[in-house]
Amino acid sequence: MNKNLFLALIGILIGFGCQTSQEEKAIQLSELSISEIHEAYLSGDYTAEQLTRAYLERIESLDERINSISVINGEALNQAKALDQELKNTGKLRPLHGIPLIVKDNINTRGLPTTAGSLALKDFIPDEDAPIIAKLVDAGAIILAKSNMAEWAFSPMHSESSTFGTTRNPYNLDHVPAGSSGGTGAAVAANFGTVGLGTDTGNSIRGPSSHNALVGFRTTLGLISRTGIVPLYLRNDVVGPMCRTVEDATRVMEVMVGIDPKDPLTEYSKGKTEVDYQQFLVKSGLENARIGVLRELTEDMDSEISGLFEKAILDLESLGAEVIDPVVIPNFSELRQNQWCATFQEDLEAFLSEYVKNDSVQTLEDIIRVGSNSQFAMDRLEMMAGNSGRWGLEAEDCGNAYEDPRRIAFREAIEAVMDSLQLDAIVYPSWNYPAARIERFQEEYRGDNSQIISPHTGQPAFTVPMGFTNNDLPAGLQFLGRMYSEPTLIRLTYAYEQGTKHRKPPKISEPKKE
Repeated sequence: MNKNLFLALIGILIGFGCQTSQEEKAIQLSELSISEIHEAYLSGDYTAEQLTRAYLERIESLDERINSISVINGEALNQAKALDQELKNTGKLRPLHGIPLIVKDNINTRGLPTTAGSLALKDFIPDEDAPIIAKLVDAGAIILAKSNMAEWAFSPMHSESSTFGTTRNPYNLDHVPAGSSGGTGAAVAANFGTVGLGTDTGNSIRGPSSHNALVGFRTTLGLISRTGIVPLYLRNDVVGPMCRTVEDATRVMEVMVGIDPKDPLTEYSKGKTEVDYQQFLVKSGLENARIGVLRELTEDMDSEISGLFEKAILDLESLGAEVIDPVVIPNFSELRQNQWCATFQEDLEAFLSEYVKNDSVQTLEDIIRVGSNSQFAMDRLEMMAGNSGRWGLEAEDCGNAYEDPRRIAFREAIEAVMDSLQLDAIVYPSWNYPAARIERFQEEYRGDNSQIISPHTGQPAFTVPMGFTNNDLPAGLQFLGRMYSEPTLIRLTYAYEQGTKHRKPPKISEPKKE
């Protein structure tokens, strides 16, 4: 259902008497976690239907200023009612029972537009869920809404689409939420839903998470299926949770893990996954851990972010970790070069053929013909049409993270140092500079560290809140681990989060009435 149409009707949909309204007003949405919601369901404090209504009211009240939501799921309340009845009948909760979820607008969601922010896909409505969405729904999640994004996921800098415009950072509306999963980042930060999903080709989970004081998990390439997701570079793409806490992110990730026959990369995860990732949520998880500091990524930094990072290192030590500072990766500056490959056209056209099946939108040339409301996106489309293969080395083959010699060499160099120093993880700032101003998003785009290592090596990298600048813009601390070391990263990030408690919600005021 169109967002504006839904919001126009929401007063009717929620008008079920004063008692229901009073009950819903009593729900304190700010910073609600999965465990708190489940406790409330079991104790009868409120129902999934009441919680869903409360989130919808909050979106109606506040999202006009942020523009994070692209479309409301008109079936969300019916899903909630069905889950309430199920709990009444069985007395049991599914893993994500009645948890309202925000889904990025490039992930196939049955019955809802999946536009990737583009004019070419503005009318595309999938007839089936992506496998990860099916898993989340089966676990009890309620698809509350789709979120705005950078068109075609092109921009790590900002989140502007042809379909829904520009998303603003809820901590300061003049600033970007980063890209491309900025809609999810802003929505979850603003407490428009309990948890969210983003995708990350180079930065797009961790950048918006760090800019919005969220936890963002970029997991090992191969851990989670990417089937049914509009690709950017499939060789790098992952999908993952964007949440307010490490525990919630772990709960969402846990449901999505698994082999998917349609995504061959997931075969590499066989025998390397866990059934229960929540067991690694240990508050003392930094005790006796060994953490390396990659100073090579901190040579150009904003002074406030630098101060927050130095404080984070002290906090890691105070929480029981041994910090090895600095850690030096031999030939790091050389190994990081020539890692990107231009596979957008090939990957996108395969998606169009498999899912969209529209005779007028089959090729990248068709996309360019349809056009864009964003000059930034249009320039990127034309650039993609004029390039293929490895950037700068077109004659060299591009492979996945398990077969490409350049990617393997980069990863082996990092993991060899980790092994030699017995490191559990390496840390660095997710971004070296605060969020840019929207009006100067290109000029002020600086310090994006998320692009440099894990999209190429395939390693997992998690970002967690590291604090705020003096003008309340969030910063993130990133933990890089070995392949399939999600259990270790969960343990370390949870302990850091619990020991520092940096997360705080944005102060969003309702727009003034004319």
